[in-house]
Amino acid sequence: MWICGLIILTVSSLVSSQRTPTISYISQEQIKDIGGTVELECSVQYASDYPVLWMKTDRNRQSEGLPISTGSSLIIRDSRFSLRYDTASSTYTLQIKDIQETDAGYYQCQVLISINNRISAEVDLQVRRPPVISDNSTRSLVVSEGQTVKLECYAGGYPPPRISWRRENNAILPTGGSIYRGNVLKITSIHKEDRGTYYCVAENGVGKGARRNIAVEVEFAPVITAPRPRLGQALQYDMDLECHVEAYPPPAIVWLKDDVQLSNNQHYSISHFATADEFTDTTIRIITIEKRQYGEYVCKAANKLGTAMAKVELFESIIPVCPPACGQTRYSDAAQISTSMAPILITALVFLIHRNFYTKY
Repeated sequence: MWICGLIILTVSSLVSSQRTPTISYISQEQIKDIGGTVELECSVQYASDYPVLWMKTDRNRQSEGLPISTGSSLIIRDSRFSLRYDTASSTYTLQIKDIQETDAGYYQCQVLISINNRISAEVDLQVRRPPVISDNSTRSLVVSEGQTVKLECYAGGYPPPRISWRRENNAILPTGGSIYRGNVLKITSIHKEDRGTYYCVAENGVGKGARRNIAVEVEFAPVITAPRPRLGQALQYDMDLECHVEAYPPPAIVWLKDDVQLSNNQHYSISHFATADEFTDTTIRIITIEKRQYGEYVCKAANKLGTAMAKVELFESIIPVCPPACGQTRYSDAAQISTSMAPILITALVFLIHRNFYTKY
């Protein structure tokens, strides 16, 4: 009787040993936060006589993988990793504490059957990471007016970040609206009004998101306006003529009269004041105006994209215009009043007032 039992046990053992090991269960994809804890489970059958390993491979699968454990023993020395083996279910549980960004990847449970034969199953560990804008995103652009422009923005992180575009001060985008969603913002036939700062914003619900400021400079030919195209001033007084210039790159600016370029001297004082990269206010002061200085003045601006000009007419007036004539001495002998004449004028004025009073009454 016992011989029959022994035979049955032996046959049963032989059958069991001849069965191919299998992996009956592997954890599903895991998504965890940095600093959290994860447990990866792998259950095997008929593998008591075979090595069972946990391996880690990167997402690009460019390496063979890093062995973490064999059987119920850890290979790596990292206090964040631990391994449990449950004999009842033949389950190997790999635990990782204080998860780091570098822990993300594929974890493989492998059963080595022979040198050239193994079975494996893997679980993907995703670690939530805040967005980081990639280096291949646009940083800044300098383009000419009329060109088609592409602003590109890409970001890493998990979950995959969503990309949106905005302009400084929530200005309207060239595509319309204040927000555009997508990796590439395309501007067809860019205009000078489209220049400024654009914001690429990457968000995935982890952290505060990421933002990159992209400066877009648009080169354009000068545009000139004369806020007061016609001005009057009396002889021997000063007068300022001005033009507003808008251009990029910054233009060369000159003033002309009768096709002759003017310069700083005893008759003229020219100044330029840049209010921004694209804006310049230019002023010419005509000093102690003479008859020959009345007429048409031209302010002219030129850069590599073109030339523009505006005209300002200076004509003679009887009454001095203030400013810039305020407090200014008039030098014409015909109009000059000597201070010694002041008492005589006052006396004459008083006499006329009294005479008119008594004549009336």
